[in-house]
Amino acid sequence: MTSLQSPPARRSGPGRSGAASDADLRRRLATNRPLVPTATLGGIIAAGAPLLVCMAAAVVGWFLTDAGGEGAPSGALRVGAHGWLLAHGSTVAVEGVRITAMPLGLTLLCAWVVWRIGHRVGESISGHGPDADRIADGARDLTVPYAAGLFAVGYAVVGVLTTSIAATAASSPAPARVVLWSVLLGLGVGGPAIAFGSGRAAIWLPAVPTAVRDAALVARRILACWALVSLVALVAALVLDFATAANVVSQLHADAGAVLLMTALTLLLLPNALLFSSAYLLGPGFTVGTGTTVSTTAVVLGPLPMFPLLAALPDQGSQPWWTDWLMLTPVLLAALVAGRLQRDRPVLAWDRAAIRGCAGGIGAGVVLALLSVFAGGAVGPGRMQDVGPYTFDVLLHAITSFGIGGVVGALVVCWWQRDADGRVRSALRAVRVRLPRRS
Repeated sequence: MTSLQSPPARRSGPGRSGAASDADLRRRLATNRPLVPTATLGGIIAAGAPLLVCMAAAVVGWFLTDAGGEGAPSGALRVGAHGWLLAHGSTVAVEGVRITAMPLGLTLLCAWVVWRIGHRVGESISGHGPDADRIADGARDLTVPYAAGLFAVGYAVVGVLTTSIAATAASSPAPARVVLWSVLLGLGVGGPAIAFGSGRAAIWLPAVPTAVRDAALVARRILACWALVSLVALVAALVLDFATAANVVSQLHADAGAVLLMTALTLLLLPNALLFSSAYLLGPGFTVGTGTTVSTTAVVLGPLPMFPLLAALPDQGSQPWWTDWLMLTPVLLAALVAGRLQRDRPVLAWDRAAIRGCAGGIGAGVVLALLSVFAGGAVGPGRMQDVGPYTFDVLLHAITSFGIGGVVGALVVCWWQRDADGRVRSALRAVRVRLPRRS
């Protein structure tokens, strides 16, 4: 943002002018790097850094499991590349079985790297284009769109090259989906990061209506709190049935290296598990195989793979009476979040408070349903080709629960604030009546 503002006035004096000139020159050099190579190279680095980490982790895992007794390092590198491709929506065939589920933990890691590098790219090109005054006056500034497009192109090139190099006749990854996700990450995450890093976001955001920003803030807080609630529910289920998870590990006869790899895989799948837990708390539930269902009302299971995280599943059969009350959790949470925002940013108009709470709740429900779409997929042969939350039901329950909770919370706190103001005015009138009047 500093490069968009007028430089501060320099103090006169011996030695100060030269130091200020050097600092100003360094700042200008740091914020006026060539746009095309900087943005393109930023996209390449943002894609290549997680890819190298995945390949290195695969090689380490190969040595931990059999000390390099079987296979070759090239095979381990290819496995790491396939893991990176899975995180970008590619489907990969393993022993003739098509895997479509995405490890969302790895996807989030890639998105974080994109944000960090995109922010640095924005800082490096912030000196391009018009300054803050000209932008405020309506001057057209295409610095961020150009940079974001080049960033996405660089990212997509790495995805295409990885697909072509790592592909085999047996695995056959899907390059089109990799390109699509590369563009989504490059534009959807890298674009805002470049805007914030270059300072343009600080100029554009105040132009967004206050009601829209407040509703987005409600939605963001609801999603953050709901992720925490889902995590607590997941951890509680694992702790209550920890013996089952330990039994699974013991039956696998896994050594320390295999346990370490299994732990890393569990962490990569943790966001997926959180979305499964979210679907359970909302009411619709999810499926862990064709013909199965897991919800607060009933649980129907079949044979499951031996994976410790599945120990968090509830027991088969009808559920206790209190599990039906879990569906009140999203309503209460949305009411608390919307009420707290109403308390921090009071809006005494009934309609504005209701719209802010309702729009924020509905927005949170829509985003949660979109995320739930990518939580499941095919993870194995046979029945395990149908695993994931019931997305459409999650959408209906989420927008209803969060929307109602947001409206109720905002209106209750708004009523309390208006009533409190009325009590204050009544008290002031009573004091004024008791004061002695001038003759």
